[in-house]
Amino acid sequence: MLKQKKRIKAAASVYVVQSKEQATEAIKCLGDIQRELIRLETEMNDQIAIITASFSSNIETLKQKSTQLQKGIQIWCEANRDELTNNGKIKTANLVTGEVQWRNRPPSCIIRSLENVIETLKQLGLHRFVRTKEEVNKEAILNEPNIVAHIPGITIKKDVEDFAIVPFEQQVN
Repeated sequence: MLKQKKRIKAAASVYVVQSKEQATEAIKCLGDIQRELIRLETEMNDQIAIITASFSSNIETLKQKSTQLQKGIQIWCEANRDELTNNGKIKTANLVTGEVQWRNRPPSCIIRSLENVIETLKQLGLHRFVRTKEEVNKEAILNEPNIVAHIPGITIKKDVEDFAIVPFEQQVN
């Protein structure tokens, strides 16, 4: 028995207006729904603000206590580092309820006044430290699409049309 190919069908549209009057009414309904969404989002954000405010003082107090404890632990650990790390042979110390670690960050490079640094590197002949980035100039292609139309990998999209529905809103000043 041959297996039939499955056809991919577009989802059926649930609602299609049938007249100009229905389109007008549907746009009004769409505007009503969008305004209700905004009202609900605003109410939700108001409630989030109330909840955040009610917890903020406790959170700040706990953050301050946490910072104080961390500093106190770090000061003691630094003072006793040789004992904790077996004279620097290990970088982690287990203290039963947790561990402390000393880790070296990887090197990083910070550049200030980028243009001056690039110019100085070029003057000193250190071109290997200056990156040149090549990229396609899409604006130039769009200005002269006929010249590059035959090149594989370049597609010019044009005449793409978007549909938008914008219900009228009255702005209160």
